[in-house]
Amino acid sequence: MAFTAHPEEVARLRRAVGIHLAAWGLADQVDTAQLCVSELVSNIVTHVGAGTPGSLVLSTDGERLRVEVHDPDTRALPTLVDAEIDAEGGRGMALVDALTDRWGVELYTAHKVTWCEVVTEPTATTGGAVDPSVTRAEALLNTYATLRPPTSSHEPGRGRVGRAVAEESVIDVITDFLRWLRVRGCDADEVLDRAQSRYEATLSHSRR
Repeated sequence: MAFTAHPEEVARLRRAVGIHLAAWGLADQVDTAQLCVSELVSNIVTHVGAGTPGSLVLSTDGERLRVEVHDPDTRALPTLVDAEIDAEGGRGMALVDALTDRWGVELYTAHKVTWCEVVTEPTATTGGAVDPSVTRAEALLNTYATLRPPTSSHEPGRGRVGRAVAEESVIDVITDFLRWLRVRGCDADEVLDRAQSRYEATLSHSRR
């Protein structure tokens, strides 16, 4: 879909994303894809210039949803910055990085492509049913990741492996909850033991 980079174009592109993903049976990815499109197109408006011609490309191979935004400027490259949580700007690519499995930039002679990908294949347990615990955890991690500034060790423009990011986010979440328990006067070790017992019980149930 061709577009001209103006703030008012973002709403039209978001609607188009919703229509296409619903038709593809990917309604659960609409919010993430719309947010990514908003940030990538807004980057063009801010850093390349309003009125810049561009195009949006959506594709899926059944396992991943890919969002591409094309523009003619090969110099203004999107990067992650160590923006403070309450900063008014600089959070766009941090959100894309947190909500997607990987992202990057491809340079060509006369244009560049900024892309991101999200895994669309559902996480399943024995019998093919989606595990609600996994769904809740993924929603929590996505929300949690957007509240933290990006790490300085990230190499801009290349994205990170989704699993590595998720593992670090899980560690952060557990650490913060343990500190919360301590501040509230709770026994963190007891809570961890109970959580481990409940987890092992769910594993035993899933093997039956």
